[in-house]
Amino acid sequence: MAAQTTIRRKLRARRKVRVAAGERPRLSVFRSSKHIYAQIIDDASGTTLASANSSVLKTGTKTDTAAAVGKALAEAATAKGVKQVVFDRGQYRYHGRVKALADAAREGGLDF
Repeated sequence: MAAQTTIRRKLRARRKVRVAAGERPRLSVFRSSKHIYAQIIDDASGTTLASANSSVLKTGTKTDTAAAVGKALAEAATAKGVKQVVFDRGQYRYHGRVKALADAAREGGLDF
């Protein structure tokens, strides 16, 4: 039952992102029990423009590490000239580590 709920949430979030992602790259988030990964993907060409993960950036708690990943991703994206993205949280609720990553990416200069 829980797996069905997770799949439905993931598909619902992706459907909303797909509508908005026509002209902007997508900031995709993957969260595991230990690490968090984020990448900016250009769906038109199928390429990854920038990426960051917590396996390299260990700082304090998991939430602090997620914020560091968001900041590093924003710096890498602005270096490539990307300012506007669509946030794709996937199946994860906008809470805790995912929210910390998004807030830090916004502070770093990304607009979504």
